[in-house]
Amino acid sequence: MPDMQKLAVCLWFDNNAEDAVAFYASVFPELKTLGTRDYPADATGARRVLTVEFELFGTSIIALNGGPHFHFNEAVSLVVNCDTQSEIDTYWEKLVEGGSAQQCGWLKDRYGLSWQIVPRALPKLLNSSDPGKSARVMAAMMSMIKLDLNALQAA
Repeated sequence: MPDMQKLAVCLWFDNNAEDAVAFYASVFPELKTLGTRDYPADATGARRVLTVEFELFGTSIIALNGGPHFHFNEAVSLVVNCDTQSEIDTYWEKLVEGGSAQQCGWLKDRYGLSWQIVPRALPKLLNSSDPGKSARVMAAMMSMIKLDLNALQAA
């Protein structure tokens, strides 16, 4: 396994970290699985995965099989900055399957993890030197579930 970078994200799953990483790999072809670590073998010698380490868009992420004690909530989300509407549509459609759509480009995937699928241009549009344009972009975004890049740019 490669050396660990200084900062990584750890995602706590009940006992389905391997399934989650396989799902994320199907959504993001760029995902690189870096390796797994097992819990110590039980009395029967059975193997149980503790962590699956992977890299997505240069970010190290550890999927931990930690048990049912903790659950994801909206206080933490992963943000995917997209260059085109096609990219937004692709990630959105795949990640929301089995999950739920939220407001303003947010969704929860089938594991309960929150994602923001947003156009890379959004901060520039929201911070326009024209306060009226910024307000129109904000109003347009607040009315959307999945973000529409063309509508945001036209606002």
